[in-house]
Amino acid sequence: MRLPADCTDMTELRAGIDALDREIIALLARRVGYIDRAAEIKAQAGLPANIPARVEEVVARVRAAAGEAGFDPALAETIWREMIGWSIAREEEKLGAQAPTE
Repeated sequence: MRLPADCTDMTELRAGIDALDREIIALLARRVGYIDRAAEIKAQAGLPANIPARVEEVVARVRAAAGEAGFDPALAETIWREMIGWSIAREEEKLGAQAPTE
């Protein structure tokens, strides 16, 4: 894949963006695997899906990483808070499904 500065037309730029989008989706799908495993471990340990201190720790790390990478930290936080909210809901659904029945 060419670097943005090496692209000479919109076709090349769009191809690069499309390739990056596929990579991002693949990474997000891998992340969901970790979320699902976290739900299993939390169920065994009796932990809740939402651990606010951990949420803030993740957001702080993402903001720092974004700044270091030259990406807008506020936008990164917005994206991650949405993703974290989705992840917590997914974990809560899985934890509920693993709850003992009477």
